[in-house]
Amino acid sequence: MTASRSVAGSTVLITGAASGMGRATAEIFAAEGAHVALTDIAAESVREVADDLVHRGLSAEAWTLDVSDPVAIQAVVAAIAERFGGLDMVVNNAGISAFAPIDSEGYEHVWGRAFDILITAQQRIIRAALPHLRKSAHPRIVNIASTEALGATSRDSPYAAAKAAVTGLTRALAVELGPEGITVNCICPGPILTGMTEAISQADKETFARRRTALRRYGRPEEVAHMTLSLCLPAASYITGATIPVDGGLMARNA
Repeated sequence: MTASRSVAGSTVLITGAASGMGRATAEIFAAEGAHVALTDIAAESVREVADDLVHRGLSAEAWTLDVSDPVAIQAVVAAIAERFGGLDMVVNNAGISAFAPIDSEGYEHVWGRAFDILITAQQRIIRAALPHLRKSAHPRIVNIASTEALGATSRDSPYAAAKAAVTGLTRALAVELGPEGITVNCICPGPILTGMTEAISQADKETFARRRTALRRYGRPEEVAHMTLSLCLPAASYITGATIPVDGGLMARNA
């Protein structure tokens, strides 16, 4: 029997969907015929993305969501499931930059914020979504981490630790939820052209990519989004617990 390679008619919840990889993911899923629930703390921006998709004849709706607010998570997930008649996929994409030297005065605040947004929010969203995912024929969870979970940069211990926790959460939930047919996978993007990397000069980007990546360039948000889509296909039913770098060969290259 050939498994479907279509997400048409499925409902996907995407956090951090107002820009970057989240927006690219929303656009790709919508173009493939999915009902896309976009969430972001940037209320106006996420509505604009949803309105643009609807204007193109696609199925999308936006919700304002601060993923550090557990009450809001419960309310928004419930509203999404009610609006679309269920929930099939969760893409935990929302993120922040969280750099601080270990001995800096503000380190504790940065650490707490990193864990609130980058890992605690992911488990809360999954927990809120589980009753709906359990009713789906092809339930999928994709957690977005980072190659910083696999090899860190100086002064980014809050970010690296939180992203490493995402890979651990992914493995543990893949084992726990596997008997129910719910797959849980993790993507680790490398250097990607998003808002988080805008402050890096073009010259520095080119130097870093030439020295560190096999493909000698930064990635595009849609290149990460296509991997997310692949993991959510009904045909991807035997892939779970995986941590997949989408990094242009960053982690593969020694020199």
